[in-house]
Amino acid sequence: MAIALTFGTQNRDLKPWMMAFLMVLSLTVVAATVSLLVYFLVDEIFINSALSKYYIKNQIVRLTPEEDGVKADIVMVFQFPSTGQRTVREKKIHSILNQKIRKTRALPINVSSVQVSGCGKRVAPLVVNRIMSGELAVKGAWPWQASLQRSNIHQCGATLISNVWLVTAAHCFKNFGTTINPPLMKRDVKRIIVHERYRSPAREYDIAVVQFSPAVTFSDDIRRICLPEASASVQPNSTVYITGFGALYYGGESQNNLREASVKIISNDVCKQPHVYGNDIKFGMFCAGYLEGIYDACRGDSGGPLVVKDLKDTWYLIGIVSWGDNCGQRNKPGVYTQVTYYRHWIATKTGL
Repeated sequence: MAIALTFGTQNRDLKPWMMAFLMVLSLTVVAATVSLLVYFLVDEIFINSALSKYYIKNQIVRLTPEEDGVKADIVMVFQFPSTGQRTVREKKIHSILNQKIRKTRALPINVSSVQVSGCGKRVAPLVVNRIMSGELAVKGAWPWQASLQRSNIHQCGATLISNVWLVTAAHCFKNFGTTINPPLMKRDVKRIIVHERYRSPAREYDIAVVQFSPAVTFSDDIRRICLPEASASVQPNSTVYITGFGALYYGGESQNNLREASVKIISNDVCKQPHVYGNDIKFGMFCAGYLEGIYDACRGDSGGPLVVKDLKDTWYLIGIVSWGDNCGQRNKPGVYTQVTYYRHWIATKTGL
């Protein structure tokens, strides 16, 4: 089996958030923990400035080692009144930032050691465009998405949770087992751990972790997702996101390009109704999608991620594509393995 970290290839323009002013800034800094240092530095500068009531947040989107330091690409979000000139605001922001930066002393660092290792952060699209159902994903939009392949043929999705571990669905291995044949591997699989209580064709305990080697190097296109705490919860009707290389319709073939869709969390009270899934919904499962059908995970998406974004634009893995009746069928939404239910199991197997 091969593990391919494959990403979308389309380009899409970044559109500004309504009523927000976005400015991309490049700084050359040298610091011990670059991302955190720059984040808190910029945060403090504007919280204590004349623009404090307009400042919303900042985010590091890229770190690039350079000859004399590290280049940090930052997106800053401000919310200004609709009146006023954009160029005047830009000059004011630059002025405040440049004055403070000149007074900041750089700390020594080995530039070659800099890497993007924080979880749940992605480069593009960064702000507020709602992901439309079934679109091709932008390159770098879902940098934790992986493809589990056998003989270079896509079998299942998976999610990167560290530089050596993936999490996926246990049922992905029922057809070809966990014996590894190593032709033309992009990453060698060292170990596959299927939940001890998983028994096909039953759908409970549908979770597995995969350890691979060598470790990946994090970049704009390859990053790990954040794992939620076991106590975390996502409320019904929350917007969440699925990605995968699966078929576009029931009986179709897997796709070469990563696709994305937004769906809604469906309460277990609704999902357990007789006309939906009734008693087939067990502990450690939940539903997401639309009772009207249309948008759903499909064949080939199994094992892939269902993710949610918090208020700090950090992404968390909350579900693993598990099962469903056909694809996008009315009253038959997708059913997902609940990551928080198995959080302790993941920790005991991976140390994460």
